[in-house]
Amino acid sequence: MRILTLLLIVLLGLLQYRLWFGQHSIADYFRQQEELKSQQASNLELEKRNRVLRADVKDLQQGLDAIEERARNELGLIREDEVFFRMFSQSGNAKDGPAGASND
Repeated sequence: MRILTLLLIVLLGLLQYRLWFGQHSIADYFRQQEELKSQQASNLELEKRNRVLRADVKDLQQGLDAIEERARNELGLIREDEVFFRMFSQSGNAKDGPAGASND
């Protein structure tokens, strides 16, 4: 009877060790849960970015307005017979002249 009790206690100890410290232990479970939360947050950000990109692609495929807007904003293109005005905001120092000018 003592041997059976001792054997059961040793078996229980081995199972407890495996539960707390072995492969697929409780610590691994919690670590996997944290990784899962992190990955889900990353996936949400990527899904949001993909929605924006899909809308951009759809807009570019459907009309010329989006293409014209991109050409104007990103490439600085203007139409024929258009006049282009560039507005500069006032900086903190009013003595500064145009960019590239020197006060020698």
